[in-house]
Amino acid sequence: MNNIAKVSVKDSVSQEEWKVRQDLAACYNLVAHYGWDDLIFTHISARVPGPEHHFLINPYGMMFDEVSASSLVKVDLDGNKVMDSEYDINPAGFTIHSAIHEAREDAKVVMHLHTNAGVAVSAQQAGLLAISQQSLFPLTSLSYHEYEGVALREDEKARLQADLGNTNFMILRNHGLLTCAENAADAFLNMYILQRACEIQLLAQSGGSALTPVPDGIVEGMQEAAKQVTKSAGGGLAWPGLLRKLDRLNAPYKQ
Repeated sequence: MNNIAKVSVKDSVSQEEWKVRQDLAACYNLVAHYGWDDLIFTHISARVPGPEHHFLINPYGMMFDEVSASSLVKVDLDGNKVMDSEYDINPAGFTIHSAIHEAREDAKVVMHLHTNAGVAVSAQQAGLLAISQQSLFPLTSLSYHEYEGVALREDEKARLQADLGNTNFMILRNHGLLTCAENAADAFLNMYILQRACEIQLLAQSGGSALTPVPDGIVEGMQEAAKQVTKSAGGGLAWPGLLRKLDRLNAPYKQ
């Protein structure tokens, strides 16, 4: 009988990586809690601290409410596992994420979802409309990427990178939503606002009345307004409360 104890993931990585793992797993658990998941599909990725271009992504086949810090898979920019794991990843899912991580040093966390509201707005020719306060924050940094089928081709990466540019919000036409940020808290808050803006837009359109657009000139001042509202903390202001919510739900993100 082998008496050698298996080394835990927590004991195999740095404290900095473990913190990123917990925050990323929390994103997955929160997406499941808010009903934004699409079974096992779509992904959230995070860069591992350090000089190597290594990233964490969900184990393919695991539901988002099951994802824990230990279960996340560490890969390189080509999607090859660089740390032993019993789990595989979805290569199609990592195509989008690797493209953004490769092009944007500041995009430490990339979140891509297929929510009903997000896909519905992505299919509208006009895209996201300036008809709610919620819509104004994404509109200050929003880009679009045309649909090219399931993201499997390497040559799509360059077009995705060019379309994203330096924006932090993206609507992938006929596909869904994407946000990126320096950390999990900001990426999640960005997605929360973008998703809420899409939901509000669909509700407003369903009323059948003419819509009232936000007056010209207001969008430009929204980034500064956001800093004031969050006391320049961004998503970090709400993040501790979101983690407490997960703790009350006994979510596995810390494990």
